[in-house]
Amino acid sequence: MSQPYQPQQTATAYAPQQVRAFDHSQVTAAFELPGRKIVANYGIVRGIIVRSRNLFGQIGAGFQTLFGGNISLYTQLCERARLDAYELMIQHAAELGANAVICVRYDATEIAAGVTEVLCYGTAVTVAPADA
Repeated sequence: MSQPYQPQQTATAYAPQQVRAFDHSQVTAAFELPGRKIVANYGIVRGIIVRSRNLFGQIGAGFQTLFGGNISLYTQLCERARLDAYELMIQHAAELGANAVICVRYDATEIAAGVTEVLCYGTAVTVAPADA
């Protein structure tokens, strides 16, 4: 008798700190990894995070805007959101058995005033040395 279909848990069920070991040199925005051949393709993987600015951050950033230049509080917030989305994508790829992710992209959308969704996505693959 066959087993009933059990959907896999997605990366969104995990906190970004719980990422399994993954060789980040095997993650690229390119369509291939030099010196490697793709031996399995698992499809699209993604990591999504939704962040909002906090009141203290808005006040601090408000002061920084008075002086012009880089608003470091917002830069840190954006960088953290991108990192968390990236780590969730990596977790999703690892769950599928991939050892690499190609064609990685980011996207961001403002959902509401001060609330932004950051999506990191790519194609999960297994790669092997090209000469093997």
